Amino acid sequence: MKYKVSIDVSMVYELLGSFMIYATRKWTDNLDIGKQLITEMDERLPQQVRVQFSGARLWPLADYDVLYALIMLRGEHEEIPDFLEWIESSPVGELHGLLQPHLPSLSLDEISRIRADYTPLMKLWYEHYFSNVERDLYHLLEEDAEEKRMLLPKMDDENLIEYASSGVILDDVRQEHVVLFPGTHFRPINTYCFYENVLLLQYPIDIPEEEEDEPPVVLLRMTEALADPERLRLLRYIADEPKAVSEMATELGQPYEDLMHHLMILRAAGLLRSHLKSENNERFSLRPDGASELQMFLETYIRLS
Repeated sequence: MKYKVSIDVSMVYELLGSFMIYATRKWTDNLDIGKQLITEMDERLPQQVRVQFSGARLWPLADYDVLYALIMLRGEHEEIPDFLEWIESSPVGELHGLLQPHLPSLSLDEISRIRADYTPLMKLWYEHYFSNVERDLYHLLEEDAEEKRMLLPKMDDENLIEYASSGVILDDVRQEHVVLFPGTHFRPINTYCFYENVLLLQYPIDIPEEEEDEPPVVLLRMTEALADPERLRLLRYIADEPKAVSEMATELGQPYEDLMHHLMILRAAGLLRSHLKSENNERFSLRPDGASELQMFLETYIRLS
């Protein structure tokens, strides 16, 4: 299927991604920064601010689809303070009109609640955390997005999506427009939002190692993933054809949660491909380039080549 691919970049995406990790406290076992970010901010934030954030753990995850859509539709509101002010000051009906083509079932009451709940917390998050890291991340994200934009006319759409995301395959998703945006806080996993006519896909980029003698993070992910015999057996099992997690759980007689944990580690290491068809329809297959990349990173680090 032919997709219309575009590359977007904004520090507001990164603000929301980091906020989402801290506020929900999910996925931390699979994120490079997850547990560290939560521990550091729990120690740094004033007590009254931590109390305000604690309530967000119970809010619906679907709220973030709305917030990501607003970032995608931000127009000229590029700077984080300006974006938050725009959300806070815009009439609810105006925001609903923007969002309706992408989230047609979203009500005015839901938009009003999301704005009232999240805008004050995102301002606090920007003040206490994100404003301190924004400058360091800006050029990293901009440079990567520019690289992907230069590849747009040179690569097939599906190949560019797989290359940027390190293994996401679109299995005839009905959304013809795919918006890719780079991020660092969710590394090494992808996040995505399925809208009525757009698939918004975040792809992770690594922060360069500070010490030249340190093993690259990508190499550490690969060796850690392969150090577990259970995951090696899982790779061998998946090698024949793409399989859904429910199918694997039935055939292997293993709990869904345990399998998903292993699959996320293998996927994050670049050893698996993720086949997306819809929001709740994902299959996994062996990523052919994974083994060769492992050899390349290993030889480069120990200077055999």
